[in-house]
Amino acid sequence: MPSEHPIYSHRDDDPHLTDDELAEKVLHFLRYATSIDTSDMEVIALGNVVVLSGTVGSEADIASAGEAAASVIGVSVVENRLAAREGED
Repeated sequence: MPSEHPIYSHRDDDPHLTDDELAEKVLHFLRYATSIDTSDMEVIALGNVVVLSGTVGSEADIASAGEAAASVIGVSVVENRLAAREGED
């Protein structure tokens, strides 16, 4: 099955998004496109660079979050500082 999600709308793909708008867009996409618990995740955008920080459930979630964030239009670089929660499997 393709990993495309046709329901997700890129209606906010304006190249002139503020840093806060881009960060919110990335977080929204992560919540939609992945099954990752984003409750302990923070997304910061600095221009077209996105920084992911906080904790997620597993090493696989770290990789998935980075890949999903990189796929968002307007993001050129993802600095993935996520860590896996200890004791979760």
